[in-house]
Amino acid sequence: MNHPNTPCAPQATTAPGCARRARHALLRILAATAVYTAPLWVGSQAYAQDAASILEKADTIRFPREPFQVEVSVTSTTASGEEFRKYRILSKGNENTIVQTTEPASERGQILLMKARDLWVFLPTVSQPVRLSLAQRLTGQVANGDLARANFSGDYTPKLLRTEKVDGQDHHVLELTAVDRGVTYARVLLWVRASNNAPHKAEFYSLSDKLLKTCVYDEYKTLGGKLRPTRLTMQDALKAGEQSVLEYGAMQIREIPDKVFDKEYLKKLQ
Repeated sequence: MNHPNTPCAPQATTAPGCARRARHALLRILAATAVYTAPLWVGSQAYAQDAASILEKADTIRFPREPFQVEVSVTSTTASGEEFRKYRILSKGNENTIVQTTEPASERGQILLMKARDLWVFLPTVSQPVRLSLAQRLTGQVANGDLARANFSGDYTPKLLRTEKVDGQDHHVLELTAVDRGVTYARVLLWVRASNNAPHKAEFYSLSDKLLKTCVYDEYKTLGGKLRPTRLTMQDALKAGEQSVLEYGAMQIREIPDKVFDKEYLKKLQ
């Protein structure tokens, strides 16, 4: 009979005492492994939750949760000169948006309608709406999705990369990865001030991970009852000196009936 403290011979590992000791040893190993890996798993889960929470708070600073209307002017500088556009945006959630061109007069009546991920443009001279991509340029450095899609949450999976100093202030750096190819950008790096979750800067990347443009959020003012960035400066990363400046104003929190976002109703807005 094997003594409890006697090592088991290779041919005796199936004996009851040896099997019992082997099971106990395995349980000790598993318990020790759990002690070290559990904090890592819990930590990664908490990190993901932190990233989602930071992004959601940054989104509510950029735009209201409630339905709203806002005026946006866009001044674009390109190699061919400077051009000016003005838009009125009606937005309800992140799924329903109307972008009306109000200036220049020659383009007045053009309307973008976004429902979920579907985007159409309505032109006064064309009887049927034309389907567009969110990533397609609207004017200057501004893509359709920059105006039609209000929030990053839901379109991107956030990851907290690091915290770094910008102008002496701690900023969280979030990496946003597109949930599918239907969103405006494949990847976004977003700098958010750690003290109040205010967005500071963003970098937008293509599917091939090429930097397309950068955006700086500034001129924080009370808009729609909350302190928000009222100026966005988008600089082309591929063409030096080309940029678009978006200025937001006259924001109203207002009820917007669902019928407003219907294709047939849009004919009344043109």
